[in-house]
Amino acid sequence: MSRISIIDTGNLVGEIVNLYGWVNIRRDHGKLIFIDLRDRSGVVQAVFSPSDNELREAADKLRPEWVVRLKGKVKARPEKMFNPEIPTGKVEIEPLELEILNEAETMPIAIDTDGYEIGEESRMTYRYLDLRRPRLLKNISKRHETVLFIRNWLSGTGFLEIETPILTKSTPEGARDYVVPSRIYPGKFFALPQSPQQYKQLLMAAGIERYFQIARCFRDEDTRGDRQPEFTQLDLEMSFVERDDVMDLNEKLLIDLVKTIYPEKIIQDIPFPRISYKEAMEKYGTDRPDLRKDPNDPNLLAFCWVVDFPFFEKTNDGKWTFTHNPFSAPKPEHMEDLMAQKNVSNILTTQYDIVLNGWEIGGGSIRSHKSGILESVFEIIGYSKNQIKENFGHMLKALGHGAPTHGGIAWGFDRLVALLNNELNIREVMAFPKTGDARDLMMDSPSELANEQLKELHIKIFE
Repeated sequence: MSRISIIDTGNLVGEIVNLYGWVNIRRDHGKLIFIDLRDRSGVVQAVFSPSDNELREAADKLRPEWVVRLKGKVKARPEKMFNPEIPTGKVEIEPLELEILNEAETMPIAIDTDGYEIGEESRMTYRYLDLRRPRLLKNISKRHETVLFIRNWLSGTGFLEIETPILTKSTPEGARDYVVPSRIYPGKFFALPQSPQQYKQLLMAAGIERYFQIARCFRDEDTRGDRQPEFTQLDLEMSFVERDDVMDLNEKLLIDLVKTIYPEKIIQDIPFPRISYKEAMEKYGTDRPDLRKDPNDPNLLAFCWVVDFPFFEKTNDGKWTFTHNPFSAPKPEHMEDLMAQKNVSNILTTQYDIVLNGWEIGGGSIRSHKSGILESVFEIIGYSKNQIKENFGHMLKALGHGAPTHGGIAWGFDRLVALLNNELNIREVMAFPKTGDARDLMMDSPSELANEQLKELHIKIFE
């Protein structure tokens, strides 16, 4: 007999069903034993009566989180016994067979609460138990729905989903790289991508025209509530576009996403307000303004775009650096100054950030599509021609072989999903996040390597 999901029992009164799941709650009322059986779809009550001693004795052994198979008849509850709190609250199961598939040790953490009261170390050590709580299951399910909607929406508008390499080259893009030693080439290293930035531009040079990816990214930087060593981006790029084309497409995607997957949410302003960086800093003191008219409304979404960022800013040692990334193009009216490398502090970039309720959830720009533009950016921030060639020669070659005008964006996907699910920390919408100090307590990593493995990788550890 095939398995039936618990949620479906509400429509199967009178039928015999085969259920699999976990004992959620066991209640002993003397002659009767009540078991709430849980699977991913929901919870249903089973009632063991004295009429079958063998079954009742088996039920008497059950404890929370034991895994069982329960065969039984779906019966309608008396109307006064309805439970309006659950979708299966009008039915219960009359057991016919009970099979214990696995017992469970005493739970090291409570999983019948929302989990906020439990320390991070305990939750991350037993994450596979932590994920059993309904709040996290809901978050992971909504994340899946969000990804699926984005994939279908972008595919329907001519985008191709393309995977880009995880083992790549270490280049100076801002944050520190995670590096991977090469066994075959002693003393040389791969890097894990901080983002697919260069690859997606190379795809535009290849004539793909519309690309997207649900991309894993890696940055060796200090973690915060909205950052992790590895995280997910919605990454996309488009050819033959101007700034407004990219912004308009992303705005429509966000609106359609919210209306379809999160219909309880209210978008405060459509179209999204567009604010210059200068105005945002002068009026709100931040380039991530929270524009909600009622910050206490958990379902209110105040999107806005921030545009017209300075291209460069001074470092502590008085040198120039880029404010976002070096691959952006300047605004057309500032192209002449960029190429002449003058009036650097006044050059504005085509960068656009999308902000939601005071969080930056994405950023992008129109890119440099000619090698000379990119070279000039790197020269302004102090790179020699040899350094530019060594680190970015592949990009210069690609842009020199007929690259189209192009631009794109990357969403901080974890941040967006956290906000849409009213979570303040992105680890609440990630299946297996790291702790705040970048450790995986469940797998006990990072960990040491055996001397044999270090030797094979040509690595020596100095105390």
